Amino acid sequence: MNRFRTSKFKNTTPKIPKKDGWISEIRAGSFTSLGNHIKSSCRLVAFNTEQAGGGILGLASLDAGSDGKWTVSHIPCHADQVTDFDFSPFDDSVLATCSADETVKVWRLLEPGEEQPSSAEVTLSPGEGRLETVVFHPTSSGLLALGSSLKAQVWDSSRDTPLAALEQHPDQLQGLTWKQDGSLLATTCKDKKLRVFDPRAQLTPVQSAPGHQNNKDSRILWIKDSDHFLTTGFNQVREREGRLWDSRKLGSSLASVSLGTATGTLIPLFDPDSGLLVVAGKGDSVIDCFELSDSEPFFSQVSHCLTETPSRGVAMVPKLALDVGSCEVLRVLQLTDSFIVPISYQVPRKAGQDFHADLYPDTVGQTPAMSAEEWWQGENRQVQRVSLHPDKRPKPSPAAASKEPAKSKLSSGRSKEEAPVGCSSSSSPMTTPSSSVAPSRSPSSTSGLSSGFLPSPSQSSKAIQSMLGPSSKFRHIQGSVLHRDTHFTNLRGLNLTTPGESDGFCANSERVAVPLAIAGGQIAVFELSQPGKLPDTALPTIQNAVNVADLCWDPFDTHRLAVAGDDAKIRVWQVPKGGLVETLTEPECILQGHTEKIYSIRFHPLAAGLLASSSYDLSLRLWDLEAGEEVKLLQGHQDQIFGMAWSPDGQFLATVCKDGKVRIYDPRKSAEPVQEGPGPEGHRGARIVWVCEGQYLLVSGFDSRSERQLYLYSSQSLSSGTVATASTDVSPSTLIPFYDPDTSVLILTGKGDTRVYIFEIEPEAPYFLECSCFSSPDPHKGLSFLPKTECNVPDVEIARALRLTKTTIEPVAFRVPRVKKEFFQDDVFPNTAVWWESAMTASAWLSGSNGQHRKISLRPKDMAPVSEAPKEAPVRKYMPSSYYLEEKTDEQKKDELLSAMVAKLGNREDPLPQESFQGVDEDEWDD
Repeated sequence: MNRFRTSKFKNTTPKIPKKDGWISEIRAGSFTSLGNHIKSSCRLVAFNTEQAGGGILGLASLDAGSDGKWTVSHIPCHADQVTDFDFSPFDDSVLATCSADETVKVWRLLEPGEEQPSSAEVTLSPGEGRLETVVFHPTSSGLLALGSSLKAQVWDSSRDTPLAALEQHPDQLQGLTWKQDGSLLATTCKDKKLRVFDPRAQLTPVQSAPGHQNNKDSRILWIKDSDHFLTTGFNQVREREGRLWDSRKLGSSLASVSLGTATGTLIPLFDPDSGLLVVAGKGDSVIDCFELSDSEPFFSQVSHCLTETPSRGVAMVPKLALDVGSCEVLRVLQLTDSFIVPISYQVPRKAGQDFHADLYPDTVGQTPAMSAEEWWQGENRQVQRVSLHPDKRPKPSPAAASKEPAKSKLSSGRSKEEAPVGCSSSSSPMTTPSSSVAPSRSPSSTSGLSSGFLPSPSQSSKAIQSMLGPSSKFRHIQGSVLHRDTHFTNLRGLNLTTPGESDGFCANSERVAVPLAIAGGQIAVFELSQPGKLPDTALPTIQNAVNVADLCWDPFDTHRLAVAGDDAKIRVWQVPKGGLVETLTEPECILQGHTEKIYSIRFHPLAAGLLASSSYDLSLRLWDLEAGEEVKLLQGHQDQIFGMAWSPDGQFLATVCKDGKVRIYDPRKSAEPVQEGPGPEGHRGARIVWVCEGQYLLVSGFDSRSERQLYLYSSQSLSSGTVATASTDVSPSTLIPFYDPDTSVLILTGKGDTRVYIFEIEPEAPYFLECSCFSSPDPHKGLSFLPKTECNVPDVEIARALRLTKTTIEPVAFRVPRVKKEFFQDDVFPNTAVWWESAMTASAWLSGSNGQHRKISLRPKDMAPVSEAPKEAPVRKYMPSSYYLEEKTDEQKKDELLSAMVAKLGNREDPLPQESFQGVDEDEWDD
């Protein structure tokens, strides 16, 4: 029996609404690229537009507003045509774009009509010429497959180099698709061959076979189960066709179907839940729908839809956005020259409250199954499936449901355990928690914090913050890059792939050290007093002999640089006064003791010459640089040590570890931790810093859904867990924190980020006070902060950092806007610790001594404190109401009325206008 004769989809018909149900104000035109030209998430629709030569994308909401109309925005994305784009499967607002300008960008989009971000969250430069295709990984966060003219690559968005650059194709790469479990990548090529790659195993194809007999455009999709894929293309006589293949035996296709003789490239769309395949040709006015089977006859046509206008592209709406109440099993968006036409495929069933489970099996949710790192290490896990039953499916957030921006900032009020299955949360810029699902917050979370990639809180968010608690006096802090005269430019050969536990580079008040991607672990050292364009010729460097794992300057000696290497050794270098004039090859000393690669190194904040290091051998070691030997060995970690930090008084050392623990050590008393507590749930990375005079520990890490989170712990009670948490965004890079103890301002950013987050930390609820963000037009590789004495105090500059990019080092000033800048702002600049001077020797500290830094005032001699500024008497702009309400006599009222009338009519004795005319005698006027 032919199974399709009894198919539940046999009477399914496409329904096209009237024109008032189409998205208008579209200028699509025609484009010469391999992309579909339109893509949809559960909330947004992106499409190519002719504006500005194709470097701009159009953006619309999937559903009309309360007035039945759509808002269309335009986003400047690239300097050249946008060739392809793809929404993240784990976040409705994250879009990846690629372009003829040879870059890939990942954007966090806002609602159409709102001001869209001016810069991308991530920018990648594969360097393979014009890019044609970009596809998100189906199960792992932070992963992208890119296709250029001849090569396919796999990228982790947190890295500056590809995870895998697959073997070059002999001709134009035409189609690219991930297997549904994310393990394999398949391509079609103009050389008429199909190729299947296993990027984690080898760079060459694991299988290849002849494809379509004509080399005109072909496309490819993994379908149905994990072993079959479909290609569309042209046969030998230039007829369009679709072919079904079994990836286990590519010798020949299982079946084929003829799709007409038109010349437009076919775009295939497939729904794995229903087995429905939609095929539309660019320039065609026909959209065909088939049901696919894993046995003969394989293809069974469900519908043949004639459209009013030709298609420029088509997209399939995600399953979670369908209307199950009307038995909608498929929705296709057709991009035309002037409209986006929604085409709904509905099964003729009795609509209503009954849920037709046979039409809606559980579908993939929006929670990634693993991180990019886990996938790359060989993990294969499936995305958790969720029900489409109205009572069980993920609920839309208040923002999506009510279109009220203010509500999108509020906590959902659920604990993490109560979050609906399928809520988005991933670990990359492209996988932030979707605003179409309610973001989960723990009960101690700080509500009102921006969870998206907004440059600053919206007006509604600010109103909510004012209702929820106090606001920070630093809330309007401004970050700005200083004049180009202070920049180092023309940097070449920088090592931009230092380990995640390293800050990547370091600076002090006199110089900055940057690792180079040159054999021998070379390090460039630049004098801050000598900015400008660097010469094209080679510069003198420090030759560290092995790759740099981490590096830091001695806080008490601006000439001493400690460098941890891949060979488990720490080399201490002495930079001569005035900077490098020749290459250094001999370190001051070499510290040996670790048995495996070192993670990170940190100098003691008070004791001179005392250094802490963490290693892959899961140990912490303390070193006395003067003696050149190890003085303490600390143990107790069960996995990778993500970060460590000395307490402000130098008595304790805190760590955060991949084993899910936060620990505090008292190194002089015990080799084991004196406190332990639960750390971040995510295992992508973390950093730790002491805040609020050592009362708390702040950890920047990831939650179980890979969203970047800030965790606050009491340093007196780690075992009690977090005191408060706050969300920032989603990105694969760990936020690196800088804490200013004078202002309690926390500044965070990650490698590859374009945004710097700023919070004021309070020792009591609400703990986190969000301030304005600083955004840069291009990604940076990190910030390194300078001593407080480098700040421009009269300009109310509370922090200064150096920003490292691929080719420059740029100073960034963080200023607090104030009106009375002629006065010293003593509320912002309390006496500061002289942390660039040691308080004791390493041997004194080891013997049990404690100390503290002396403090100095930053007030310039010619400035008076603003607290002593004379109080200005308030100027009354209006008379008090009592003046107008006081009793007046009738005579006074008459006089006031008469005066007002005279003033209005003017003086009647004034000369008439004609009396001022010249050239007319008086007797010429009519009597």
